[in-house]
Amino acid sequence: MSPRRSYDQYCSAARALDAVGDRWTLLIVRELLAGPRRYTDLHADLPGVSTDVLASRLKDMEREGLTTRRRLPPPGAAHVYELTGRGSSLLPVLQALGAWGQGALGERRPTDAVRAHWFALPLLRALDTLDAVGAGAGEGVGGGSLVEVRLEEGLFHLHVGAEDGPVYGDGPAPGEPDATLVLDTGTCTAISCGESTVADAVRDGRVAVSGDGTLAKALREA
Repeated sequence: MSPRRSYDQYCSAARALDAVGDRWTLLIVRELLAGPRRYTDLHADLPGVSTDVLASRLKDMEREGLTTRRRLPPPGAAHVYELTGRGSSLLPVLQALGAWGQGALGERRPTDAVRAHWFALPLLRALDTLDAVGAGAGEGVGGGSLVEVRLEEGLFHLHVGAEDGPVYGDGPAPGEPDATLVLDTGTCTAISCGESTVADAVRDGRVAVSGDGTLAKALREA
């Protein structure tokens, strides 16, 4: 296997870009923050990437210690990719990158693909901010809140305050959610762009909140 290209600069930013600076790498991390994924699932949720490029990036990420590949036990018997601790530690990098780029989101272009779970990280960032504000007042929502989000495009769920493991997942919550949020894509986009907070959208009736968990109560009372 040929060595990866390097900037050959004695700088931590350059070293980081040696590992994650290739096109598609950070978006693969975004997908794997939901937990183990099969190659076919990754390819389906990364429209525009070729099979050769995806395979190459996954090999590079394994070599950099960002991901591992394992075989599921029967009856699954499929190979899945998942993040290592080093790979999972890129979450704040993606969150900061998303916050930096939110002003460029603008109107959805006709050529733009969309998946419901692509809103997961912006919403997680918004809910983490709510938790931080509440914690400062002694009323944080607490770690580990399970939130189900329902959009026209589909369902996904968030693990707010999770200290390890997946931070979100596609589809319904894997258990009774502490809070369920129902909103339209326009509202979700406004929150993702920083044009609205979750609490403001709840107060304006643009987000319907149900559930008996601490997070649901905090949102209704915010």
